[in-house]
Amino acid sequence: MIRPDLSLPIPETIDAAHFIGIGGSGMSGLARMFLARGIRVSGSDRADSPGLRELEALGATVYVGHDAANLADDVDTVIHTGAIWPENPEFVLAKERRLHVIHRSQALHWLIGSHRLVSVAGAHGKTTSTGMIVTGLTAMGENPTFVNGGVIAALGVSSAPGSDDLFVIEADESDGTFLLYDTSIALITNVDPDHLDHYGSRDAFDAAFAQFANEAREAVVISSDDPGAVAVRERITHPNVITFGQATDANVRLHDVESNASGVSFTITVGEQSVSAHMPVAGVHNALNAAGAAAVLVALGHDLEAAVRSLEGFGGTARRFELHDTIGGVSVYDDYAHHPTEVDAALAAARTVVGSGRIIALHQPHTYSRTQLMHREFAEVLENRADHTIVLDVYGAREDPVEGVTGELVSNDFADPSNVHFVADWQAAADYAAQVAQDGDFIVTLGCGNVNLIIPQVLEALAARAK
Repeated sequence: MIRPDLSLPIPETIDAAHFIGIGGSGMSGLARMFLARGIRVSGSDRADSPGLRELEALGATVYVGHDAANLADDVDTVIHTGAIWPENPEFVLAKERRLHVIHRSQALHWLIGSHRLVSVAGAHGKTTSTGMIVTGLTAMGENPTFVNGGVIAALGVSSAPGSDDLFVIEADESDGTFLLYDTSIALITNVDPDHLDHYGSRDAFDAAFAQFANEAREAVVISSDDPGAVAVRERITHPNVITFGQATDANVRLHDVESNASGVSFTITVGEQSVSAHMPVAGVHNALNAAGAAAVLVALGHDLEAAVRSLEGFGGTARRFELHDTIGGVSVYDDYAHHPTEVDAALAAARTVVGSGRIIALHQPHTYSRTQLMHREFAEVLENRADHTIVLDVYGAREDPVEGVTGELVSNDFADPSNVHFVADWQAAADYAAQVAQDGDFIVTLGCGNVNLIIPQVLEALAARAK
């Protein structure tokens, strides 16, 4: 992987940009924004995808596979993620040509410019919370610019230029780049320890969140419930801190939460004013995200009633408990959850919807470092929340393989081995999932790697079984 060098200068003007890894959810959103600015865009990714074809339809030149020949002569700026390797041929050639080579966070910084910025950070819930804020603003007649890590269902895109001064982003804490932005209102959904391979210690992780909060120009919105956020709150010296959650002393208090097959209902209270609402997305965690989003909307100057009502149109984001199809009575969902806390929330939400059916989790561990550090926690959550678990092998992402670290680390930690099945081969895993599933069950893929690509195989296996 390449750690972002935020000391590198960001060009004042960009005429032709090349994206290495353009198919990723964050990079494709940035590329879409560059195209909207009238900038020539090209890019490459290791595999073809619908996202690449959508960008091509918008005018981008896209390549499948990384090759120095992809870097056209007119490119002046190369934008990359941290997931590529220093040996990437396009990255190497860009350095040789002395082009501007910047991390995706610096490209986003360039796009933001002097806009009034809302930055959403946290170990979990960033994409959903960002989507809620944007959905709410749009429903109230505003037209913000936004860049999110996933497609917002109500809008059909992950990013779009707006006409207002407001810019809303999902700010990535994984590599510290969320400290790059000149944030006006900071939302911290939670501070669950993660990415310690970058930070080195829990203290450094917490300190980064405290810095993110203290540097906000206008306000900090932070969870009152998450233990990590509560600990970080003690380090925050900002004069305008707004807490949200189910804690009785929260400034924006969430209560009367009820999740079922139709979604989640809740009440939000600020001072003496209370507003009840219903969203068509299940899970207590989504009610908590809504409370944080409502707190941001109020901090932006909106009335509580209007803010909460505006969130009722939020229909979710891509890869967040997303239903793909139902075949033979078995529903197949996909979720981005890749941390034990996220897996717990996703499966808890599924439990409120599945009724008398069972939950079959199809889990792809993400990165060797996280799997090595948290395999016991994953096993505990999966065994507690799912009726049966199928574990795939590790998706390494930016990391080299680590000897002895496979998906089997997770399956070996189950107390009851009959509740889990480790299958490295995807077709065998899809066939096994279809074999185990019964009418009324949910199969839920879990992971932020490429586990969603197994879904067509699962659906085909279900269809074959149904015949």
